[in-house]
Amino acid sequence: MKFNIGCGWRDFGKDWIHIDGGDYGHLDNNDIYLSSVEAETADLIYASHIIQYIDRENIVDLLDTWKNRLKIGGVLRIAVPDFESIVSLYAEYKLGYDGYPLSNFLGPLYGKMKMGNENIYHKTTYDFESLKELLISIGFKDVKRYDWRDTEHAEFDDHSQAYLPHMDKENGTLISLNVECVR
Repeated sequence: MKFNIGCGWRDFGKDWIHIDGGDYGHLDNNDIYLSSVEAETADLIYASHIIQYIDRENIVDLLDTWKNRLKIGGVLRIAVPDFESIVSLYAEYKLGYDGYPLSNFLGPLYGKMKMGNENIYHKTTYDFESLKELLISIGFKDVKRYDWRDTEHAEFDDHSQAYLPHMDKENGTLISLNVECVR
C-alpha cells in the first residue's frame, strides 16, 4: 500500500491511495491520520508540503500515527519548504544577487491555501536538522535527504520539485527539503 497524503490534483495512479482535503475525482478520502488503515500495512507514505500546515505541538501525534501504519521497513517520505535553502537564497539577494525579491519566499514560508470554505496557512518551518531530530525522536531510522528524481513519483511535478528561479530544475536552487526515513 502506498499513500499520497496531500496530493491535491496530482493523481499518481491506481497503485496509490490519494488523500487530500480538496475536491478531486481521484481522492480516496481526506483522513490524513489514516484512521481506517490497519497498523503495519503501508509500504510507503508520501506527504509533500503538508506537515508545515500542522502545529508543532500536534505534529508528533500525526507522525507517530503514520509510523504505526507503516510496515516494519516501510518508508516515510516527506517534503517541506527548506528553511535553510530559503534563508540562504534570501541572504544572497540581500548581498546583491539579482533576482529574488522577498515575494518569492512568502509562499514557501507562509503558504496560504484554500481548503473547503476556509484558508489554511503554514504554521511552522523546518531545516534538515530539526526535521531529522523530530523523526528520530518518534522512532524513525535512516533519516536522509532523497532526490525526487530517484522516486517512483518523479514524473509528477509537485512541491518536492520547487526551485528558484521557478521551474528551473537544471540551474535553479531546490527550495524543498526532501527527507525520507524508515520504520
